[in-house]
Amino acid sequence: MGLTIGVDIGGTKIAAGVVDEEGTIVNIFTVPTPATAEAIVDAIASAVEGAREGHEIEAVGIGAAGYVDDKRATVLFAPNIDWRHEPLKDKVEQRVGLPVVVENDANAAAWGEYRFGAGKGHEDVICITLGTGLGGGVIIGNKLRRGRFGVAAEFGHIRVVPDGLLCGCGSQGCWEQYASGRALVRYARQRAAATPENAVLLLSLGDGTTEGIEGKHVSEAARQGDPVAVDSFRELARWAGAGLADLASLFDPSAFIVGGGVSDEGDLVLDPIRKSFRRWLIGGAWRPHAQVLAAQLGGKAGLVGAADLARQG
Repeated sequence: MGLTIGVDIGGTKIAAGVVDEEGTIVNIFTVPTPATAEAIVDAIASAVEGAREGHEIEAVGIGAAGYVDDKRATVLFAPNIDWRHEPLKDKVEQRVGLPVVVENDANAAAWGEYRFGAGKGHEDVICITLGTGLGGGVIIGNKLRRGRFGVAAEFGHIRVVPDGLLCGCGSQGCWEQYASGRALVRYARQRAAATPENAVLLLSLGDGTTEGIEGKHVSEAARQGDPVAVDSFRELARWAGAGLADLASLFDPSAFIVGGGVSDEGDLVLDPIRKSFRRWLIGGAWRPHAQVLAAQLGGKAGLVGAADLARQG
């Protein structure tokens, strides 16, 4: 199979990219993300039509946030779109006249990294995405493992603290409440409030108040050595690395790939994640250690992965 299209549904735009067999995006077309669920289906079709112009396309892969059924056809539940048992595959196929595969967006990104990014050469890979929340994907034996019902690898909602912080999912103590972009900002605000003398730079990058601290401010301040910002990254990394150690006990991969906006800070966050992983890995003194690698494809991983999964059929 030759060219396929991958679709990434973002909060502000929907991107459709024509992707070749080497994972290269040869054309991309974007449309604004509409406000209503039904309009989003039309927008996906419009993006696909715009991207396919001048290209012979074989199939379409769509990365959607939420639970996707085992047939890769229906979005059972989407947290940010009013989709409940939405037959997305059928609706888009009717509009574009091409075979469509629907996949969870974190699974699609994991597959993209495994095939064309940091996971190349590995057979057993676990990907986590440290963004606003925490997502993940599992590739074992060169296959994407989705579980019996298609909703595996929701790592962000593993409970790591019984009766801990309330999560948007309705549970308490979920991993993403302690290792995510939201968690990083919370750590920074709490520490800046407690010791403002150690957050002079961090506070100056915002409006001078703890409530004005945003993720971009924490990153910039940490790069310049602000004590509170650096310590906030270390706290996030402590939780992230401990979680990876637990996942190593479950899956025993050869590599963990860390993506998402938080990971854009490179070794500032990855080095302490690796340190925490080694600290909490059971039997770490006697067993091989998985590599902890930075994702390579950035924000295009989901689009590229969805296109390749469509190629796989």
